[in-house]
Amino acid sequence: MIQVKRRKVICDICRRAAAVKICLTCNISYCEYDVRQHYTVEALQRHLLKDVCDNIEGKRCLTYQKSLEFFCRTDQFQICSICVQGNHRGHDIISQRAQHAARQTSGGEKYWDTDLPDTGLPVVPPPGEIKCVSEKPNSAVLSWGCPKGLEGRKSFRVKWSPSENEEVTTDFYKIEIDNLQLGQQYFFSVATEDEDGNLSKWVTASVFTVVPPPRHLTKGHTGATAMSLEWTKGDNMDGIPHQFLVKVKSPGKESFAICTKDCNKTFSDLEPDTEYTISVLTVLNGQCSKEVSITAHTEPSLREVLSKIGLEEQHDSKLTLSTVLEINQNDTAENKLETAKSLPIAFLKRLMMLNTNARSVKCVSCDVDTDKSNAINPLDLITALFLCSDSFLQQHIVLKMALCQFAIPLLVPNSETKELTMMLWSMREIVRTYRPPQQAFLKLNCEERIVNSDSPLVSFVRLGRTGLSKSLTLNKLLCNTEHNLLSNTEQYHDTFYHRNMVCGDIPRRISDGLVEISWYLPCGDRNIDKFTEPMAVANLRGDIRFFDKQFSFLCQTSAAVYIFHNESETNYLKCLEGKDVKANVIFISSGKTFTLKMLMKEPHLKTIDVSQKKKTDAELIKALQESISKMLEKCRNKVSVANQADQARWCGILVDEDGDDCQSAWKNVKKITKHVTNTSEFKDKQLPCQGHIWKRLSQLETECWRMWKAGNQKTEDYHKSLKAKEDELDELKRKQQRFEMTASMISFLQGVVTSEVQSYYFLKWLETELDDLSRHQLSSLQDQYKDLLQKSLQKTEKIAEIDKQISAYSLRLEHFFRECGQLYECASYMPQYSCRRKNMEQLPALYAQMLLDGFPLELVDGDAVSIPMKWITDVLHKLHYIMHSNSKLKIITVIGPENSGKSTLLNTMFGVRFAVSKGTCTRGAFIQLINVNKDMREELGCDCIMIIDTEGLKPHLMVQDDFSHEHDKDVASLAVALSDTTIVTVSRDNSTEKDILEMLLNAFTRLKDVGKKPFCHFVHTNMSDMPIVERKKRSKDMVEQLNEMIRKDAKMKKANITRITDVMKFDPDTCNWCIPPVWHGTPPMAPFSVDYSETVYALKKRLIGDLAKCKERGDLTHFIRRVATLWKAL
Repeated sequence: MIQVKRRKVICDICRRAAAVKICLTCNISYCEYDVRQHYTVEALQRHLLKDVCDNIEGKRCLTYQKSLEFFCRTDQFQICSICVQGNHRGHDIISQRAQHAARQTSGGEKYWDTDLPDTGLPVVPPPGEIKCVSEKPNSAVLSWGCPKGLEGRKSFRVKWSPSENEEVTTDFYKIEIDNLQLGQQYFFSVATEDEDGNLSKWVTASVFTVVPPPRHLTKGHTGATAMSLEWTKGDNMDGIPHQFLVKVKSPGKESFAICTKDCNKTFSDLEPDTEYTISVLTVLNGQCSKEVSITAHTEPSLREVLSKIGLEEQHDSKLTLSTVLEINQNDTAENKLETAKSLPIAFLKRLMMLNTNARSVKCVSCDVDTDKSNAINPLDLITALFLCSDSFLQQHIVLKMALCQFAIPLLVPNSETKELTMMLWSMREIVRTYRPPQQAFLKLNCEERIVNSDSPLVSFVRLGRTGLSKSLTLNKLLCNTEHNLLSNTEQYHDTFYHRNMVCGDIPRRISDGLVEISWYLPCGDRNIDKFTEPMAVANLRGDIRFFDKQFSFLCQTSAAVYIFHNESETNYLKCLEGKDVKANVIFISSGKTFTLKMLMKEPHLKTIDVSQKKKTDAELIKALQESISKMLEKCRNKVSVANQADQARWCGILVDEDGDDCQSAWKNVKKITKHVTNTSEFKDKQLPCQGHIWKRLSQLETECWRMWKAGNQKTEDYHKSLKAKEDELDELKRKQQRFEMTASMISFLQGVVTSEVQSYYFLKWLETELDDLSRHQLSSLQDQYKDLLQKSLQKTEKIAEIDKQISAYSLRLEHFFRECGQLYECASYMPQYSCRRKNMEQLPALYAQMLLDGFPLELVDGDAVSIPMKWITDVLHKLHYIMHSNSKLKIITVIGPENSGKSTLLNTMFGVRFAVSKGTCTRGAFIQLINVNKDMREELGCDCIMIIDTEGLKPHLMVQDDFSHEHDKDVASLAVALSDTTIVTVSRDNSTEKDILEMLLNAFTRLKDVGKKPFCHFVHTNMSDMPIVERKKRSKDMVEQLNEMIRKDAKMKKANITRITDVMKFDPDTCNWCIPPVWHGTPPMAPFSVDYSETVYALKKRLIGDLAKCKERGDLTHFIRRVATLWKAL
């Protein structure tokens, strides 16, 4: 049995004799002498006395479980030392002993009993009241008054407890006692000693040594309803058990206080946009230090931020792509941004034009340092736009951000609902091309959809505050080195936004917790590549202590997690306790030097150095590059973004494509794509209406209309020879009408006749899947085609053959729509009561809505060289009806040689989605519509602008046959005849090629009799490395060559055409544009060129200005009639 030694209880009054009684009312123990007043004084007789024994501890504070050492005269009850500094602060408070003494005597000094028994010794007067002159953590200075009536030599004895044996003698009325303990209560007793050594009664006073206050109180993460604080311990407090009292106050709100042993605290459930004063005190032995305070303001709520930037309504009714692409004042002039409400559309407009300065949008007032009221951190702006955009605009934004080489939102936080969403669907459209090291020698590229690409994920996070910019460090780490004749320079680009960029220093309000992702992809040149293997890079915005869900997700999906910090090892290991960490964890300490430490999990959490101390940023980046390279060499933890979705769900993270509409659409798409093994065979069996019968029909109809094989035959004789062909034509039409709808087309129609949202999902899923299926079969063909165009132009037959194979193996969304058009045309010849005809009648309205939603409409079939006129007519009529007859339009067309960047130019200029394929170009002609804002309709004279993208013109020797060559010329001529403004793209390689120039000239002169001259702009590509003088000379030579062709052409001379300005509105000085290269650097790590984007923007403003000068030419119904007339005229 354990023997417990009984503790001697000392009288709280005399501090010398043993206590015999304890008063539960006073909470004070008394010796036999001092307890007498409780038996003689009537007021004290009502107190409850108990014998002193082992199990009596006295009353304790119910709130803080501390001894009741003080008495609140204001509230008339006993309190503890923490209550003194808490809810009773400012009240009339005295110590319990002073309260007891006040009950015994009316004097201000300690009680001196004049009725003590006469011992026969002289009575020595005691000193006056003891006062504490100053208190320090380890010392106290005391003073006392002169004893009354004592003459002669005297001294004073001073003793104190809890140091029982400490006693000193002094001749002065003041003394400093040192070597005391921090925050300890001491009872000092002073007695007068006369020259004979007689002592007076002891006068006692209690003093608390000072408790060191906390230091370095700083505000950490601040949100709309949460706030975090950090501080360090007071001086000399290491190793001393203590805690902290944290008090939170706000005007007009109830204050509250909490205790903690940690040097940080996070408060939640605060009010948004509210000012709080937070005070922190050290609590030691029931004594509180002086408080250290800080004032902090919670951020506005999500709705307040959205209201500030004009997106409050879009939080519920989402922004759409058509709204963003709408032509407005931003497209015609560089308007100054006066308020924060103008920032979202300005950012989106720049992003749609692939301007890599898009994130730097700011209000004019932000240029004044003192005015930040309109400023907003670009990350907040991007987060707000993702929260306020529909799924399809989100996807378009992400695609444009990827082309600009911006970091893309992977996990988007909603500060209002506390939800976190993985943006998997939004990244589905990104396709990247790179060259892994094992294929570099063969010069073979790897083209993959980025979300399906298995690659290691390397994550970068932050613990606490650091002086080093994590995002800036990442940008330097990911930038390649460009080699030229003079020097090696870094291809630096700000992939991740950081504090040194425009408005990057503005505090984030709604984007903390955002996780961004980017990719490093090698180009195959070891002199350029920083890393030889592809990898994904994630960046968490904010402190990991406040975003546990994001941090847990990254720890489980990453191959490595790098943690930037300036904390002690104890603190940064604490953040990993209880975590399921599958990644290698490396800590990067930032201070005067940088150190990399690897986390070891077994047998317990600890770290080991993996690098020597680095003194500069460059040395740190070099160490990071070496660390990551070693990890990539050994890494087996490769996982695609798509496969990370399961882990996200396990972590409680939403996935954007888990909605019912998206999943139902996916299932419908799989019904089609599961049958696709060979794309050419699939088209023959499942899309038969657009096969060889339709192509033969188109050829025969063209021959019958144009008689282009008549030769020297008389017209009547040639017509007789066509009789047999007309019979063949009728038979082909009957065969085509006998085609039944295939299983794949039934599934397709079932997918598009659902709700508008599900139908859009269906088309996007199908577009993505078809692209992936075709890519694997077309990749080698496209590489061969591109290589031949660059190196072996003389091999025209080989080029034509590969071009034919590319056409055969291509399977895109347009082929399904083309099949719909053919089925619709065939059904239109059936009886009105036919079920098949009735089923087909809903298709034009569906496609008209798709056209409004941004899907291109094939105007001219690129394979059959024909226009399905009935289908086109009914679709555009339905579109006219959907637009409430407000469909006045003007037209911009682009023509030019293949691979001269026509589709890329239009996509950049207007943000549209014309197909851009590697190594080949558009086939036929496609149209897209862009609405004009109501405020500009009168100025432009139209409700919408039609954009027509055409097939690239090929030299005669490179086409499959004469029919194809004629087809190229027909499409170009039709496009020019329809247009109000025409863009002619000319690349450096074919600007003087006679065959191409003849085709361009033919396009403008063939339909001269339509009585109009379109504005024309020549856009020269691939000439940026030429001197300006040579560029101007080449442009001038090309115009002169076109004029020379006109002068030598007898037909043109007869038509009174002597120069190109007779068939187009063209100014050689202002209508020649030299477009810079698309990429700024070496792909795939190169961003889109700012110069390209800004030059295209200048061209766009000029084109819209030209449209304003054009006469109105009617609405969609007039356009339909014009197409029919012109196609027949051709």
